[in-house]
Amino acid sequence: MPEPSAAPPTPAVALSALLADEALGLRQVAGPSATAATAVHMVHTSEMADPYPYLLGGELLLSAGVQLGDDPDRYVARVVEAGAAALGFGVTPVYDTVPPGLAEACDRHGLPLLEVPPRTTFSAVARAVWRLMAEARHRELRRVTQAQQGLAAAAARPDPVPAVLQQLALRLEGRAVLFGADGHPLHAAGREPSGAAAAALARLAGVLAPGPSDRPSAASASDTAPDGHHLSAFALGGGQGLVLGVAAPARVSGDHTVAGVAVVLLSLLTARHRGADAASRFSALVRLLLGAAPAETAPLLGAGPWTVVHARGGDGTPFAATALGTALGSPLVDTGDDGTVRVLLTEPGGPAAQPGWTLGASAPADAAGLPAADAQAARALSRATATRKALVTHRDTAPDLLAAARRRLAPLADSPALTDTLRTWLSLHGSWDRTATALGIHRNTVRQRITRCATLLDADLDDVDVRMELWFALREG
Repeated sequence: MPEPSAAPPTPAVALSALLADEALGLRQVAGPSATAATAVHMVHTSEMADPYPYLLGGELLLSAGVQLGDDPDRYVARVVEAGAAALGFGVTPVYDTVPPGLAEACDRHGLPLLEVPPRTTFSAVARAVWRLMAEARHRELRRVTQAQQGLAAAAARPDPVPAVLQQLALRLEGRAVLFGADGHPLHAAGREPSGAAAAALARLAGVLAPGPSDRPSAASASDTAPDGHHLSAFALGGGQGLVLGVAAPARVSGDHTVAGVAVVLLSLLTARHRGADAASRFSALVRLLLGAAPAETAPLLGAGPWTVVHARGGDGTPFAATALGTALGSPLVDTGDDGTVRVLLTEPGGPAAQPGWTLGASAPADAAGLPAADAQAARALSRATATRKALVTHRDTAPDLLAAARRRLAPLADSPALTDTLRTWLSLHGSWDRTATALGIHRNTVRQRITRCATLLDADLDDVDVRMELWFALREG
């Protein structure tokens, strides 16, 4: 029977939203006051004396205290150590009221304690959490869809760049600024933040300013202003050195997706006019078809030297490869039968990492060295894929296995239990029963931990190549 797949990611539920549900009748009796910042990622029911091995973190743990015992402080300490968000205690059939010792322990350890009344079943609490999660996800998707439609309509207006900025600022309820290559604002829209936030946004945009190679040092950057505004900056493609800066009063799920749509639209709207470039490319193609040598036609594409980039990723749409070429500042794009995208950069400097893509770049080459550069880019892409880097260039392909392993396993760094379970599970070829026996835990706990590992590492653990990569990372790290 196939193993169950991990559930898709869903938004967290604020603990305060559960307390506000009158149908549940939950009441907080101890611990820090529940706010929107107290997030519940799942619900787990357990009557174990020590539920720690069965918790992954972020749960609302529900219990009737069947095995609470005489030491509630140790019980609460273990729940907090496991990372649970809150404890829901069901009164009856074991206790008529919440034990005072349990409430005192929750106050000491800073764990929100909720009283679940007799009329409310634990299943009803779980259903309420899943319902709130589904509603939040629906709101997020609807908001993103509406924002995409608004941005697309703005891009079709006679004054598209200011219109897109105005629409973006409206959707994020903040400020959108287009910075020039010299760091000065070219256009701005939306509510202007405080002077400190505006200055911080300008500094953040400066981080992405083009360097000596006329290419941005990074694709994006983020920060928080002194007044609490969330700041983001995105380098636009098109070779103009432009940067989009966004200041929003709060970070809301889906904001990054909305900003990404604006980045693509603004990159296309502000790209250099390429009419002359297109004529040169067609001229080079005609000469090649008529028998000219590559070295003779290469000058029509640019002065050189050139850099070959191999890439994998994108959003799966037919326009992904073209969008990548636009972001890298080159129209010379080709997609192979295996899905690998190849881009020929005709301007000095190598590529910057691009969100959603894995890139391998060659060393600079002249016309005669382009076949060798193509091979270098292919090897660099293989290295980037194996080490989970966004970008590897030919000159930095010397292996740094220890550093690569630590980067790959960084999401598990704070959980030795998950790391040990993954190592044992891989060493035993994915056997749930043998892993449970080796670690002295329940088979279901192994399943839960491996599912959690797959989510944190964003990895398909059914893929043998992924398993091999993680095994070597665990050995080296």
